[in-house]
Amino acid sequence: MAAQARAGQEGVASAKRPTLSGNRWQEDWSVLADPAIRRQPLDRLKYVPFSARSPLPYVSFGADLRERFEYNDTASLGVGDTRADGYVLDRLQLHADLRLNPHWQAFVQLEDVRTFGKKDISPVDRNPLDLRQGFVVYTGAVGAGQLKLRVGRQEMSFDLQRFISARDGPNVRQAFDAIWINYEIAAWRLIGFWSHPVQYRDRRVFDDVSDRHFQYGGIRVERQIEHAGELSGYYSHWLRDEVHYNDASGSESRRVIDLRYAGRLAHVDWDVEAMGQRGRVGVDRVEAWAFGARAGYTFDTRWALRAGLQADAASGDRRRDDGALNTFNPLFPNGSYFSLAGYTGYRNLIHLKPSLTLQPAQDWQLMLGVGLQWRQTTADGVYLQSGHMLPRTAGSGGRWTGMYGQGRLVWSTNANLSFAAEVVHYEVGRAVRDAGGHDSNYLGVEASLAW
Repeated sequence: MAAQARAGQEGVASAKRPTLSGNRWQEDWSVLADPAIRRQPLDRLKYVPFSARSPLPYVSFGADLRERFEYNDTASLGVGDTRADGYVLDRLQLHADLRLNPHWQAFVQLEDVRTFGKKDISPVDRNPLDLRQGFVVYTGAVGAGQLKLRVGRQEMSFDLQRFISARDGPNVRQAFDAIWINYEIAAWRLIGFWSHPVQYRDRRVFDDVSDRHFQYGGIRVERQIEHAGELSGYYSHWLRDEVHYNDASGSESRRVIDLRYAGRLAHVDWDVEAMGQRGRVGVDRVEAWAFGARAGYTFDTRWALRAGLQADAASGDRRRDDGALNTFNPLFPNGSYFSLAGYTGYRNLIHLKPSLTLQPAQDWQLMLGVGLQWRQTTADGVYLQSGHMLPRTAGSGGRWTGMYGQGRLVWSTNANLSFAAEVVHYEVGRAVRDAGGHDSNYLGVEASLAW
């Protein structure tokens, strides 16, 4: 009897609800078939079994809501439209996850994204009711490993999302109409994918399209190294019709090679990534590169103080009309990799950012950082996060772009609700000031609810 009681207690202790994440389709709610799990409100919708005799099949429903207020006193660093702008960004997502058996899954997610009070609406601000994701998944053993095949509209992201991301920073995330093949065996993971990125429209509901003039795909290898982190690399191909750069126009074809090494050893963490690009834009050849690194040391202190350093560089075009385009293409970058203010784009860039991160309580985190920025070459312009080049910056001014101070505070009240606030002050350098720009300030306050 005592042994049975202890076993029951151990079962209750080991039972655990899924962790809510950005990839909602990865949550397995069949765990709610275990009576040891403490129930929460609306759990009857999180796990709806088709039979009382088996945990499968079942369907699970969920939702994500994000509300963000943003204020920017000078958009685009004051070049062009200098009006102050304060507005609200609203994003609601609803999903259903059907698990038929251990092999088959179907996932559908709808999205309604709106903005209120913004003066200049961009493509990543608004997307009335539409299909965010809709795909089927097959999972099964093949040889000594496991195969996963995913087909349909879906999101993709790699690593820190420097270059391939779900683009969670802006209001409209990025999805792909894609086929994804994943094979895991021992410490290895092999991935192959091909996609048409989704192009978003905001004229009416369900009007987003798969762009037949835009393709992206490749192969990726990941290797877990015991006690030493993860090593990964991928080769991909970017194909897009009718693009326009400062020094080249036409169809764009880029072959991309990326290598990354990340890990943690005792108090030290690191993430280093390098990318090279070759190809053509119109009649001009492409030769571009980028490098990104983050490293930090976490002290044994009450507030878990971490001292970090971030370093980034991306090539810019060296000379006009020389038959070569050297401007780096950041592919699908995360809109919050530098900051939510959007003052920095991953093109023609040198960036250094020391930072301190504190955790004064388990559910609070504060990050303070200072970013220093230069152009990689003065022949090319200064680029914003949107990819737009600031007018009158190519070929004029110095290399010094400016510096910014950033503070971000996050409060995770529980597994479902979190709040965040971010402030950024950017002091422009000569390269921007000579083009008519001036210092800028950003404030963002957001609340996120996941169910």
